[in-house]
Amino acid sequence: MKKVLLGLIASTFLFVSCEDDDTNLVATNGGTLSGGPFTFYVDGTSDYVSGISLSSDVEGANSTYVITDDAGTILGLPTTLTDLQGVDFDGAGVGVCLIWHLAYENGLSGLEAGNSTADLSGNFDLSNSLTVNRLGGPDAGTLVGGPFTFTVGDGMEDMVSGITNSGTVNGTNFSYVITDESGNILGLPGTLSDLEGVNFDGAGVGVCLIWYVRYEDGLSGLEAGQNANDLSGIFDLSNSLTVNREAYTNAGMLEGGPFTFTVGDGVADMVSGITNSETTAGTNASYIITDEAGTILGLPGTITDVEGVDFDGAGAGVCLIWYIRYEDDLMGLAMGESASNLSGTFDLSNSITVNREAYTSAGMLEGGPFNFTVGDGIADYVSGITVSGTTSGTNSSYIITDANGTILGLPGTIADVEGVNFDGAGVGVCLIWYIRYENGLMGLAMGESTSNLSGNFDLSNSITVNRNN
Repeated sequence: MKKVLLGLIASTFLFVSCEDDDTNLVATNGGTLSGGPFTFYVDGTSDYVSGISLSSDVEGANSTYVITDDAGTILGLPTTLTDLQGVDFDGAGVGVCLIWHLAYENGLSGLEAGNSTADLSGNFDLSNSLTVNRLGGPDAGTLVGGPFTFTVGDGMEDMVSGITNSGTVNGTNFSYVITDESGNILGLPGTLSDLEGVNFDGAGVGVCLIWYVRYEDGLSGLEAGQNANDLSGIFDLSNSLTVNREAYTNAGMLEGGPFTFTVGDGVADMVSGITNSETTAGTNASYIITDEAGTILGLPGTITDVEGVDFDGAGAGVCLIWYIRYEDDLMGLAMGESASNLSGTFDLSNSITVNREAYTSAGMLEGGPFNFTVGDGIADYVSGITVSGTTSGTNSSYIITDANGTILGLPGTIADVEGVNFDGAGVGVCLIWYIRYENGLMGLAMGESTSNLSGNFDLSNSITVNRNN
């Protein structure tokens, strides 16, 4: 109740009691906030304020905490300090929040989310504000390049190149990280130049992963020997690029041969004298015997095993001998498979040829010799010729030559031979032969010489036909 002096009446001061609008006016005080400022990274990890205190000189029938953006728009109204400390600022996105304390009397208007503190109307007082900085978390972007595949252990440097980052990166600190497949940190090249200077040839066989990390101060676990899965702090890892480190394999150069055998004659046919002229490399080794098409016929493990193979039982054809050095990932090295389908880490040497020629035997001609008087008009035919012994060969024929071996006739059968009339041949000597041969024989034609026959064949002895005057 205020006493108000109204005036002087009849020389007497009169005091009256009255009420005006300021009769119950309270001087509100929002107090003083202490704490912060707070800095959080919006990275999916909850961010809570703590350690905030409020001075004791707060005045007002009602109070609350107020969270606004930096323009004063009300975002939240946590009633108590406990409520305030339960607010997760990570979900607010990047920006700035302000924390206030408000003391007010009944009748305050405008105190609701979405309004501005500038529009509050009534008896109230706002404290100072505490700042909450909501920063964007580190972003390591996206690495582009590779994958890279190197042969390690061959003494040649293996460097990555052409790596780029396609994203917009963010973060105070950065580094490249090289790990194994399990995430164990092998190296931390600070720049792309440092990364491209790493020689992977000395790393041995395996797989490396290249990452890029952006991070804030306080990151722990980023050191060689630690695991990238155990990094702790504010950071972001990019995708990884793969570096395949394959073992150096070298099968060298085989020397020896080529070998030519007559198969099917019952005589063992073994190769010998095969050597390797180079220094070989590779965890595993074997010799491989294939046909001409590359189909694997045998896998002798050592040169002793190779020299123990009897090619006489393989039939006519061609074999190839190879040497292979390989790692444990090799697939397809099995009988019946094709060497062209081998898959994995390996090296094949050159091949050595083994020609397996069919056994040909013309046996032994028996009969004669024959003596004819030519030019007397009496037909002169041979007879009683036989072939003794076991003959062999795909094709056969009889051959009639002169004494020098020039082919005069090629009667196919003994009946054809016995049908030849030597009376018309004139004076001289003829020779009768029997031949067994394989396809591809060259020189078996009239006018050619038997001394020029070329291919897989066998000539019997000859039987003489004397043509006398």
